Amino acid sequence: MLRNFESRRVLEVKFWRFYLLASQLFTLAHGLNYEGQLLLHLKNSLQDEYNHLGNWKSTDETPCGWRGVNCTSDYEPVVWSVDLSSLNLSGTLSPSIGGLTHLTFLDLSYNEFSGNIPMEIGNCSLLVFLYLNDNQFSGPLPGELSKLSYLRSLNMFNNKISGSLPEEQGNLSSLDEFVAYSNKLTGPLPHSIGNLKKLRIFRAGDNAISGNIPAEISGCQSLQIFGLAQNSIGGEMPKEIGMLKSMTELILWDNQLSGFIPKELGNCTNLEVLALYANDHVGQIAMEIANIKYLKHLYLCRNKLNGGIPREIGNLSFAAEIDLSDDYLTGEIPCEFSQIKGLRLLYLFQNQLTGVIPNELSNLRNLSRLDLSINYLTGSIPCGFQYLTEMVYFQLFDNSLSGMIPQQLGAYSPLWVVDLSDNHLTGKIPPYLCRHAKLFWLKLEVNKLYGNIPAGIKSCEKLVYLRLGRNRLSGSFPLELCNLVDLFMIELGRNNFSGPIPSGIRNCKEPGILQIAHNRFISELPKEIGNLSGLPIFNISSNLLTGKVPSEIFDCKMLQRLDLSHNSFVGTLPNELGSLSQLELLKVSENKFSENIPASIGSLPHLIELQMGRNMFSGEIPRELGFLSSLQIAMNLSYNNLTGNIPSELGKLTSLEALFLNNNHLIGEIPRSVEMLLSLSDFNFSHNNLSGTLPAIPLFKNLTSCSFRGNEPYIGNPFLHQMPLPLPKACSSTVETPETSIDMTYFYGSFVVTYVIVLLGIAAVLYINPYWRRAWFYYIEISMNFFYSFD
Repeated sequence: MLRNFESRRVLEVKFWRFYLLASQLFTLAHGLNYEGQLLLHLKNSLQDEYNHLGNWKSTDETPCGWRGVNCTSDYEPVVWSVDLSSLNLSGTLSPSIGGLTHLTFLDLSYNEFSGNIPMEIGNCSLLVFLYLNDNQFSGPLPGELSKLSYLRSLNMFNNKISGSLPEEQGNLSSLDEFVAYSNKLTGPLPHSIGNLKKLRIFRAGDNAISGNIPAEISGCQSLQIFGLAQNSIGGEMPKEIGMLKSMTELILWDNQLSGFIPKELGNCTNLEVLALYANDHVGQIAMEIANIKYLKHLYLCRNKLNGGIPREIGNLSFAAEIDLSDDYLTGEIPCEFSQIKGLRLLYLFQNQLTGVIPNELSNLRNLSRLDLSINYLTGSIPCGFQYLTEMVYFQLFDNSLSGMIPQQLGAYSPLWVVDLSDNHLTGKIPPYLCRHAKLFWLKLEVNKLYGNIPAGIKSCEKLVYLRLGRNRLSGSFPLELCNLVDLFMIELGRNNFSGPIPSGIRNCKEPGILQIAHNRFISELPKEIGNLSGLPIFNISSNLLTGKVPSEIFDCKMLQRLDLSHNSFVGTLPNELGSLSQLELLKVSENKFSENIPASIGSLPHLIELQMGRNMFSGEIPRELGFLSSLQIAMNLSYNNLTGNIPSELGKLTSLEALFLNNNHLIGEIPRSVEMLLSLSDFNFSHNNLSGTLPAIPLFKNLTSCSFRGNEPYIGNPFLHQMPLPLPKACSSTVETPETSIDMTYFYGSFVVTYVIVLLGIAAVLYINPYWRRAWFYYIEISMNFFYSFD
C-alpha cells in the first residue's frame, strides 16, 4: 500500500512538471502569464452559478484586474491576494493553488467548496492569512500546512474536516489564530501545541477531539482564548494551565473532564470567561478562583461539585454572570454575593442548598436573572426583591419557602418569567406582576395562595403560560383570559373556583391546554366550547357539572386529551366522538352516562387510554373497540350495565396493559383470543355472569395461586370454572419467610432469658461489693429526685 502511495506521488509530481511546462509554452503563445493560467485552472474546477468570475479571461495579459485578485505594483506584478469569499462558488479546490508562490492572503470562506484541502497549498510558502471557513471541505488537514512558517491566521471552521490535528502543527511558529470549530476532528491534541509561542486564539469546539489536555499547553504564553467546548476530552485539567497568565477566555464546556478544578486557575488573573460546565468535575469550588479579579462570566454548572460555595466568591467584583447550578453544592447561600454590584445573572438551582435566601441579595440592583429553584431553601422571599428594577427572570420553584409573595413584585420590574411553584407560599397573588406588560410565563401552582386572580394578570397581553393549580384560589371562571391572543396554557385545577362555565368561553383565542379540573364549577357545559376548534387538551374532571355533553364539543377536531370524569353528566355519548381522530386519552368515568357505548370509538387510531367505568352504559360491548390498535394503558368499562358476550376482537389489543370489565352483566365464555394479550399486567372480569373455563392468560405465568387472594379478578361468576388455572407456582398455606427474617417466638424467649440473667448478675455484684451497692442506691435516689422535681 505504501508503494502504491509513493507511485501515485511520483505521478503527481511528473504531472505538475508537465503542466507547468505546458502552461509556460501556452503563455508565450497567448500572452496570459503563468499565475493567470493557474487561476484559470482553479476556475475550471469550480461551478460559478452567478458568473462572479466572468472577467477571468485567457485573453488578458495578467490576472491583476480580475475580480478577487490583487497583485503587487512591481514592474512585473505577482498575485499576492485572492479573495473569493461569499461568491456562491462550489466544486473542489484545484492543486494549482500551490503554484501561487507569492500568495500571502487567501480567502475562500462562505462558499460551497468540497473535497480535500490540497496538500499543494503547502507550497504557498509566503501565506500569512488562510480563510477556508464555512464550506464543505472534508478529509484530513494536510500535514504540508506545517511548511507555512509565516502563517498567522488559519480559519477553517464550519466544514467537515476529519482526522486528528497533525503533530507537525507545532512547526507553525508564527501562528496567531487557529479556528477550527464545527468540524469532524478526532484524536488528541498534539503535544507540539506548546511550541506555538505566538498563538493567541485556539478554538476547536464542536468536534470529536479526545484524550487529555497536554501539559505542554503551558508553553503557549501568548494564549488569550482557549476554546474546546463540545468535544470528548477527558482526564483532569492540567495544573500547568494556571501558567497562562494572558488567557482571557477558557471555554471547555460539554466534555468529559474529571477530577478537581485546579486551584492554579486562580493565577490566571486576566480571565474574563471561565466556562467548565457539563463535565464531570468533582470536589469543592476552589476558593482561589476568587483571585481572578477580572472574571466576568463563571459557569461551573452541570458538574458534580460538592461542598459549600466559598464566601470568597464575593471578591469577584467584576462578575456579571455566575452559574453554579445542577451540582451537589450544600450549605447556605453566601451573603457575600451582594458585594458583586454588577451581577446580572445568578443561577444556583438544582443543588442541595439550605437556609434562607439572604436579604442582602436585594442590594444587587443590576440583577436581572435569579434562579434558586430545586433546593431546600426555607423562610420567606426577601421583600427587597420587589424593588429590583432590572429583574426579568425570577424562579424559586421547588423549595420550602413560606410567607407571602412580596405584594409589590412586578411594580418596578419588567418581569418576563415568574415561577414560584411547589413551595408553601400563602396570601394573595401580587397584583402588579404584569404591570410592564412583558410577562409571558407565570407559574404559582402547588402553594397555599387564596383570593381571586388579580385583574392585572387577566389582562396581561403577552401571557403564554399560566399555571395556578393546586392552590386555594376562588372566584368565577376568569373569562378575561379569553382575550389574551397568545395564551397557550390555562391551568387552574385543584382550586375553589365556582359558578357556571360562561358561554363567553367561545372568545378564548385557541388555548392549547384548558385544565380546570377539581374545582366547583356547576351547571351545564356550554355549547360554545365547540368554538375552540384548535384545543388539544381539555380537562374539566372532578367538578359539579350536569346535563348532557354538548355535541358541539366534537367540533374540537384537534383534541388529544379529553377528561370529563367525576361529574354528573347524563344522556348518551354522541357518535361524533369517533370523529376526534387525534384523541389519545378519553376519560368519562364516574358520571351518569347511559345507553350504548358508541361503536365509533373504535375508529380512534391514536387512543391509548379509555376510561368509561362507573356509569350506566348498557347494551353490548362494541366489537369495534377491538380495533383500537394503539390502546395501551387501559380499557376500563367496569361498573356499568353492559350485557352480552365479551367480543373476541378484544384479543387484538396486543399492547393493552389493563382490562377491566368487572361489575357488569356480561354472559358467555371469556373468548380464547384474550390469550393473545401478551402485555396485560392487570385485569378484572369479576361479578358478571360469565361461564366456561378461564383462558390461559399469559399474565398467570408469573403469578402464584395466592397472588389474587381475597381479590380474585374472576369471582362473582358462578358458572365460570376457575380450574385448572395455568399457575406454575403453588401457594402454600403458610407465608414463606425470607432467610434473613427473625423468628419472633425465639426472639422473645431469648430476650426474657437474657434479661433475667442480667438482673441476677447485677444483684450478685451488689451483694458481693458493698461499695458498689452504696453507689447504686445513691444513683437510684438521685434519679428519683430528678424525676419528681418536674411536678
